[in-house]
Amino acid sequence: MVSTSPTSLPFSLLNAHQNKTSTNKTTLPSSPLQPISLKSSTLTHRFSPHGHGHRSVSCSAAPGGEQRPGSPMVVESPPSKTPGVRTGIWNWRGYNIYYQYAGTDGPALVLVHGFGANSNHWRKNISYLAKSSRVYSIDLIGYGYSEKPNPREFKLNSFYTFETWAEQLNEFCAEVVKDKAFFICNSIGGVVGLQAAIMEPQVCKGILLLNISLRMLHIKKQPWYGKPFIKSFQSLLRNTGVGKLFFKAVATPESVRSILCQCYHDTSAVTDELVEIILKPGLDPGAADVFLEFICYSDGPLPEELLPKVKCPVLVAWGDKDPWEPVELGKAYKDFDSVEEFVVLPNVGHCPQDEAPDLVNPLIESFVTRHST
Repeated sequence: MVSTSPTSLPFSLLNAHQNKTSTNKTTLPSSPLQPISLKSSTLTHRFSPHGHGHRSVSCSAAPGGEQRPGSPMVVESPPSKTPGVRTGIWNWRGYNIYYQYAGTDGPALVLVHGFGANSNHWRKNISYLAKSSRVYSIDLIGYGYSEKPNPREFKLNSFYTFETWAEQLNEFCAEVVKDKAFFICNSIGGVVGLQAAIMEPQVCKGILLLNISLRMLHIKKQPWYGKPFIKSFQSLLRNTGVGKLFFKAVATPESVRSILCQCYHDTSAVTDELVEIILKPGLDPGAADVFLEFICYSDGPLPEELLPKVKCPVLVAWGDKDPWEPVELGKAYKDFDSVEEFVVLPNVGHCPQDEAPDLVNPLIESFVTRHST
């Protein structure tokens, strides 16, 4: 229910439940989604120096395409957890996407959450960053208060992929932000940001990665002797009733708190508010299907495959007490030419933006200032 490493996700969740009881640009399918035409010239034309989000923005399907039928699921956007921060609903290919925004001047920042999280995971960052920037925090499709289409409705091996989310991120910049933007990303959100920057390099001005997912359960990283077990376990979760029972067992306040206490070094940051932020949208219809779909997703890009292709500057920051994404493995990313700096965040876990905003906010601010001239 929180942005975790696919390396140990199913197993960490099982442990949490046991503890509680014992103590290349991919095109979206022709139906029911249609690809939206998003060429470089279109993006450039749409950008303006001071773009802002609107209450609702509609995207046009590509020629011959049709928008997803049916009335929108979300009518009103839930209020932000942060005073002074506004919220909006963006209609993306017929699906309602929730986002928050603040700030009136300066460069544009888009904050991208990790697996199982949502835009409220940036509640300790938005107001601070909005003093000098225009800040947007988006719920990726399938998460938070964005719609959660059933992945089995699509004729794809997997609908919830980094390519899908990257297209969403780039089109959000074109349609809502209406400007180039810096991507500030946590966990799997980092892979989304990198993929987006490669697919539409003219959109992204720079990327700051916070404990990016190493994707250790990726098919290329699985040990040969573990592949049959992992594949069987994923099939069991995705294709039988066991998956829904598993999700039901972990989608409780007790289990979510236990999982968060694993990945936060400072467990005092695991408050009732945080548990509610993670859990509440995870109880929406469709959330279980999204959850199970992604933990069974072992394909797609790896950070080390994307970093050499990125044209914009990248800063990597890493909480050194992250039990799921070890900093010693993360340090390998500092050797890529696109990475200008690798910053170790002492005594911080997997979600530095929430656990240590006093360290992260100035780091983001200085990175953005450095590359805004």
